[in-house]
Amino acid sequence: MFGDIMGMMGKIKETQQKIEETKKRLDTVLIDEQSNDGLLKITLTANRTVKNISIDESLLEDKEQLEDYLVLVINKAIAKASAVNDAELGAVAKDGMPNIPGMDMFA
Repeated sequence: MFGDIMGMMGKIKETQQKIEETKKRLDTVLIDEQSNDGLLKITLTANRTVKNISIDESLLEDKEQLEDYLVLVINKAIAKASAVNDAELGAVAKDGMPNIPGMDMFA
């Protein structure tokens, strides 16, 4: 019984380490998003950190339009980054979790 518990604890610790490694790797995965007309471009990491914003000069003339563009494009980029992040971390967590009866959280 204690061997099983120790094995599970080791597996959990190994999974935690893999999750941390995956988080670090996701800092290097870049997500690009842009407005439909290409006037605003945003790059962020899969950990949802903004790395670059490129704004066409024409958007600087209308503050309200620029704000609308920023909200739309940032939200689209965050959604993409979140999907990548969730998929990567979910795969690591699911693969590394010990089989504990009644604990099928990732099914």
